[in-house]
Amino acid sequence: MSDHSDAELIPANEACALLGISPATLYAYVSRGLLSSRPGADARSRVYLRAEVQRLAQRKRAGRGAVGGAAQSLDRGLPVLETRISLIRPDAPYYRGRSAVAAARSGATLEDIARLLWECEEQDPFAAPAPPAWPQRIATLALDSGLPPLERTMACIPLLALEQRQSLNASAPVRREVAAMLLRQNAALLVGTQPDARSVHQLLADTWCPGDAGFAKLVRSALVLCADHELNVSAFAARVVASTGAHLHATVSAGLAALSGPRHGGATARAHALLLDAQASGSPAGFIAERWRRGDELPGFNHMLYPDGDPRGAEVLRLLRGLRGDTPQMQQVETVLAATTESSGQHPNIDGLLAAICYVHGLPASHALVMFATARLTGWLAHALEQQALGTLIRPRARYTGLAPRG
Repeated sequence: MSDHSDAELIPANEACALLGISPATLYAYVSRGLLSSRPGADARSRVYLRAEVQRLAQRKRAGRGAVGGAAQSLDRGLPVLETRISLIRPDAPYYRGRSAVAAARSGATLEDIARLLWECEEQDPFAAPAPPAWPQRIATLALDSGLPPLERTMACIPLLALEQRQSLNASAPVRREVAAMLLRQNAALLVGTQPDARSVHQLLADTWCPGDAGFAKLVRSALVLCADHELNVSAFAARVVASTGAHLHATVSAGLAALSGPRHGGATARAHALLLDAQASGSPAGFIAERWRRGDELPGFNHMLYPDGDPRGAEVLRLLRGLRGDTPQMQQVETVLAATTESSGQHPNIDGLLAAICYVHGLPASHALVMFATARLTGWLAHALEQQALGTLIRPRARYTGLAPRG
């Protein structure tokens, strides 16, 4: 998400014209969370982000024709693929019918969710021996703390495929064991250490805040809540690659590459920067109010699929308050949350709360993306396994809108 200039803020009458609705319906859209508004030039008027209005207009047009509906479905519109993996509902994402929030509260680990999403049934792919130490040609990269976590991992995963003799084995049990090994290896690469048999959340917690049981519980819950989210950008990219029959290492590489974009995985870094900037301003409430008044985005807040608030973010916030509620850092987070609610009515999303975990614990912003990438690999692998079991190629058609051929 990027900041918006005043030129992209439009008055109510223009928003109504673009949407083909009355002012009363426009206000109803705002109250339902379908659109956001900001104060206008005078105290009584409101203005709207042109991009938001245009996106909603496109979604309203979706379904009025096969071509138009298919085109708009690629931007959080109509469903484009069938899946049995996850379902997004207002109260929680559901993993094969099980609430992610309920799973996090029950003490489930990321490995438990992996067994559920991968339909392991009686098989426990994590019962296999821990992955061996990094081969020498990979160790130089894998243990280089000077490399950014995502780039380090993207460099090593393709090389690990060369070490995996079973990478193209079609047996479901074998593929699940490869997936389990990848889950452990990915986590170790992201934190720059050797892989081992510890639970993934414990590996991260021991690396960042050793001996802090509360922090380990917080990380465990965050990983469970982020394990999958239907056909998000990185999951879709991984699924497209999997449809070609590529090995699981390639699908993971595709997911990591998609996650590296500033409009996907970069959201956590922007949310962390917002917290730092609010603190540095000396007046966090005033900083947020002014940012919203001039039409800037508030990264870490709002989610198009959860107009009433992201339940994943709400659950992490509940845990964070219980663990660190009396610290100055958490009180600063609370000030930003309250100021954002007052100015915009927006609720924090999971990106913002992953950033808050790092902010409150004095950890760098990159650790928020590490948690997200560690967890989301579970879903990428589930989508890869499901797509390859179908045996079909994902190959959409394009609607050409360029110059017509001459003659």
